[in-house]
Amino acid sequence: MSTYLRPYHPADLAGIYRVCLLVDAVGGARPARFHNGDLPGHVYAGPYAVADPGLAFVVADERGVGGYVVATADTLRFRQWLDEHWWPVLREQYPRRADPGDGTRDHVLIEDIHATPGAPRPWFATHPAQLHIKLADRLQGRGWGRRLMEALCAALRERGVPGAHLGVAAGNRRAIAFYDALGFTQAHEHDWGHTLVLDLVRPTAKEVTDTPD
Repeated sequence: MSTYLRPYHPADLAGIYRVCLLVDAVGGARPARFHNGDLPGHVYAGPYAVADPGLAFVVADERGVGGYVVATADTLRFRQWLDEHWWPVLREQYPRRADPGDGTRDHVLIEDIHATPGAPRPWFATHPAQLHIKLADRLQGRGWGRRLMEALCAALRERGVPGAHLGVAAGNRRAIAFYDALGFTQAHEHDWGHTLVLDLVRPTAKEVTDTPD
């Protein structure tokens, strides 16, 4: 069975959660840092695919989903959807808890579930789409990251979305190089990394040979 890219199907959600759990913020294999392996997917992937499945794409092979990109076309509207439809159930299911001191990170993501969104950022107006993309080790370095981004950007352009943004960890140098080749530029530097933005008004002519996380 060959590896291929296709639009998201609801049956892919478990595979997306699995990739989100197993690939860390710098694109490598994530150590077992969660008692509840669903938490990364609840925060970083699931709500995008559920809220707007038309902006989700997966790469699959004989082992199942090995990579994905998920997005929202409008970050502010997506925040409202989260507050109304996604966070209430999860906040009830996962009450706030203290750090157990065992090296696990459940409490960190549970705090994210309960957190109040910060003030809108300036780039929300010019680059309102937000995306997350991850690839398992077996698919990295083979051009699948570029193909996922091409599929998503085409879908966003069809909707007339002027730009997109994402966050990338400071230590993920390969992903930063990948986004630079795609035409992303830095909008803001954080203590954890960078917010990068991409102009979608016209396609980029840059060629990409690397893959993101």
